[in-house]
Amino acid sequence: MAAGDKHKPLFIYIYIYTLLVSLFISPPLPLLWSVAFACLNSLPLGLQMRKPCCEKKDTNKGAWSKLEDQKLTDYILKHGEGCWRSLPQAAGLLRCGKSCRLRWVNYLRPDLKRGKFGEDEEDLIIKLHALLGNRWSLIAGRLPGRTVNEVKNHWNIHLKKKLLMMGIDPNNRRSLLSPTLTKSNASNDSSSACQPFNPATASEAISSTCLPDLNLDLTIAPPLYHQNLALN
Repeated sequence: MAAGDKHKPLFIYIYIYTLLVSLFISPPLPLLWSVAFACLNSLPLGLQMRKPCCEKKDTNKGAWSKLEDQKLTDYILKHGEGCWRSLPQAAGLLRCGKSCRLRWVNYLRPDLKRGKFGEDEEDLIIKLHALLGNRWSLIAGRLPGRTVNEVKNHWNIHLKKKLLMMGIDPNNRRSLLSPTLTKSNASNDSSSACQPFNPATASEAISSTCLPDLNLDLTIAPPLYHQNLALN
């Protein structure tokens, strides 16, 4: 009997027990946590942890050599990608499967596009980021020949600054200026641009805006001291 079949009755018992607990007890969270820990501890060690894809002591780390790149490229072009766990051994490489996958996807695959991003690519990244957010794998999937890290780095280094220079918030694509100021400035500019210049109205407008509520009554009154003498 396999290790998983041996523990099936225990799993069924724990599942029924958790259902009963959730039905008859209003706050079943502490009991459910205890049941979950008991279920995890009852598993054998081989089922609790994922088996590593390779032995760490027998794998090379660090920079890839030209010979390793050539071996990996020749194998994938001949046999395809297949399973990355078994690929290093089949290709004759002392590398981890994850390392082989990242090396192929980011550097060696023949459809990679090198060089600067074009304007159409930048516009597409901005539009996709507005829809998908920071889901870089989905965004890079819409850009043939571009890797996930390449797209993410180009956004963080270049496109964010570009949007900020344009006065646009890169997170929500909204203007960084307040809408009331922009509307008032736009309405004032449009009204002033449409009206013809008139010196009389311009002087009146300047006096009304620059000198509001000034009392220009210049009637001369006699001094208060002479008025008091005349009364006496």
